[in-house]
Amino acid sequence: MRYLVTLKVTVQPEGPPPADLMEAIVKLGQQATESGALLDQSGLAPSAEGARVEVSGGRLAVTDGPFAEAKELISYAIYEVRSKEEAVEWASRFVRLHRDLWPGWEGEADVLRLFAPEDFAPPA
Repeated sequence: MRYLVTLKVTVQPEGPPPADLMEAIVKLGQQATESGALLDQSGLAPSAEGARVEVSGGRLAVTDGPFAEAKELISYAIYEVRSKEEAVEWASRFVRLHRDLWPGWEGEADVLRLFAPEDFAPPA
């Protein structure tokens, strides 16, 4: 099963992330890749550099960022794992690094299963 994990920050301390956090993130990414679990990952630019495309009332609208949400989406990862619990474990390890190595940082990770072709197969 594939899972998309998104990371949102709610409180970010001033300045860049600490070097030891970045080193720990690289190490965790290497472990996840070597295990075969991590398929893709990346940090995301601030929403100020993005746009939102939406349909409401039958009308299409495009709005340039930044977006007003209190939680900024800052990164994602795609995992191929055996279970939701395994995806949650990888996400927890990543969030735990932020908690332990960047005092004052607060955020959340969403773990969402990605549909696969078999999810849309006709019933047998």
